[in-house]
Amino acid sequence: MNAQSPILIARKSPAEIGHWLMRQLLIIIVIALGVALGLILLFGQRPGPTLIYCFTITACCAVFVQALRLSAARLMLRWRPGDESLHEGWPGWPLMLISLLIGTIAGYSAGVELGNWITGFKESGVLNSGLRRGLSIMLISLVPGLGLTFYFVHRGRLSAAEARAQTAQRQAAEHQLRLLESQLEPHMLFNTLANLRVLIGMDPPRAQQMLDQLIGFLRATLTASRSGMNHSLREEFTRIADYLALLQLRMGARLRPVLELPAELAELPVPPLLLQPLVENAIKHGLEPSIAGGELRVSARLAGERLVLEVRDGGVGLQAPAGDGTRFGLHQVRERLATRYGSAAALSLAPAEPAGTVATITLPLP
Repeated sequence: MNAQSPILIARKSPAEIGHWLMRQLLIIIVIALGVALGLILLFGQRPGPTLIYCFTITACCAVFVQALRLSAARLMLRWRPGDESLHEGWPGWPLMLISLLIGTIAGYSAGVELGNWITGFKESGVLNSGLRRGLSIMLISLVPGLGLTFYFVHRGRLSAAEARAQTAQRQAAEHQLRLLESQLEPHMLFNTLANLRVLIGMDPPRAQQMLDQLIGFLRATLTASRSGMNHSLREEFTRIADYLALLQLRMGARLRPVLELPAELAELPVPPLLLQPLVENAIKHGLEPSIAGGELRVSARLAGERLVLEVRDGGVGLQAPAGDGTRFGLHQVRERLATRYGSAAALSLAPAEPAGTVATITLPLP
C-alpha cells in the first residue's frame, strides 16, 4: 500500500487525509476485483461470495502489512534516527519482505474469518489448509502486495528526486536574486553620491542638508533590501518617497513627484528595490535632460488577476527603442522578474502621452 508514515499523514489537511484514505480504499477495491475476477474466470467460483472474501482478505492484508511496516520502521529509528526513509515509513527491503509475508498470513486468516462471519460459510485459513493449497493461497496473496510495494517505492524515489531538484532550483533562484540585489544596491548608492557631488559644487548648504537626508535614506533602504525576499508595497512606496524627497533638494521645482497607492494594495508583497531603478532611470534619462523638468508619477493598480506598477515621467521621452534593456537598472529589473516569477511577470517601456515615458511592471497576484 501507499508508503506514508503517520507523521507525514498528520501534517496533511483534513481534505488531504480524506483524499489519501479514498485512494487507499480505491486500491483495495481494484485489487479485490482483479483477484475475484481471476478466480471466477479460472476456477468458476461463485461471484457473490468470491467478491466478499476477496475484499475482506485484501483489506485485512493491507492493514496488517501497513502496521508491520510502520512498526518495523519505527523500531529501526532507535538505531538510525537520522535515516530519512525510516521517518517516511520505509524500513528497507529485508524488513519489508518479512512484513509482507507475516502480514499476508495474518491478514488472510483474519479476512477469511471476517468473510465467514458475513457469508456464514466455513472457509479455512492459510494455517488450516494443506501445504499445496496454502502455498497457492500465499502466492496469490503475495503477488499484489509485492507489485504495489515495487510501484510505491519507485514512485517515492521519483517524488524524492523531484523534491530535491525543486529545492536545488529554488535555492539557485534565491542565490541569483541575492546576487542581483547586491549589484543593485551599490549602483543606487553611486548614483545618489553622484547627485550629491553635483550639489556640493552648486550649493554647499543644501548639499549638507542632502547629506543628512542621504544617511537616513540609505540606512532605511539597505535595511529594507536585506529584510527578506519580499516587503510590502507600502514600504516600497515609502522608500521611493524618501528617494524623491532627496532628489528634490537638488532639482527643486523641476521634479514634481506624485505617488498613487490604493489602500487595498498597500500590504501586497513585492521584491525590495523593485521600483527604485525605474525611478532613477526616469529622472536620469527623462526629467534631467529637460530644462523644465516635469511630473514623475508612480502608481499601483489591479488589472484582473495581475498587479500593475507604473513609473511615468513627463520628460524628453524615449531615447532608444521601446523595450531596450541595455541600461543597468532596466536589465536588473528584468533579470529579477524572470528569476522570481518566470514568464508570469514582465517589464515594458513605452512613450507616454503627451510626453515622456512610462515603464510598466506586471506581476501575478500572490
